[in-house]
Amino acid sequence: MNEEVLWKGSPSQVTNLGKYLVVLALDIGICVAGVLVHPFILAALVIPLGWAFWIFVSTRAIRHELTTERIRLYEGVINHKLDDVELYRVKDTSMERPFWCRLFGLSTLIIETSDRSQPRIEIKAVSNGMELRELLRKQVEYWRDRKRVREVDFEEGDMDGDELTA
Repeated sequence: MNEEVLWKGSPSQVTNLGKYLVVLALDIGICVAGVLVHPFILAALVIPLGWAFWIFVSTRAIRHELTTERIRLYEGVINHKLDDVELYRVKDTSMERPFWCRLFGLSTLIIETSDRSQPRIEIKAVSNGMELRELLRKQVEYWRDRKRVREVDFEEGDMDGDELTA
């Protein structure tokens, strides 16, 4: 079976709305100061606009892919980072839909895994979260059955240290 990309996405820029509003307020303040005090102050507009550009680019650089075999996580503007989590390692999924995100039809998918490098994955502010969660669930079940992997949880109080000696 060849690996195929089933879904790919990035967080919505809506997550940065508060930061963009701060940039807007700073720009308005700088413009007012430039008109009232000295036009040279208008050169300071570069700082909040540069910050807004960096926020936009760094959010856009975060990408998630769900393939038929794994979840791929990409991030980084200058330094790139790639991490994979095999689907049979997914333990649990949940979804959060805060009020602000619901206004825009967005949700955050939270994935708990048994992977050491990525024990918790958050796919933030994506549309069609319910469909993505269901697609992920089906793929996880397929790979667990295929690899004959079952989840076993041990509570700390279930075993004493004496029982482990042979």
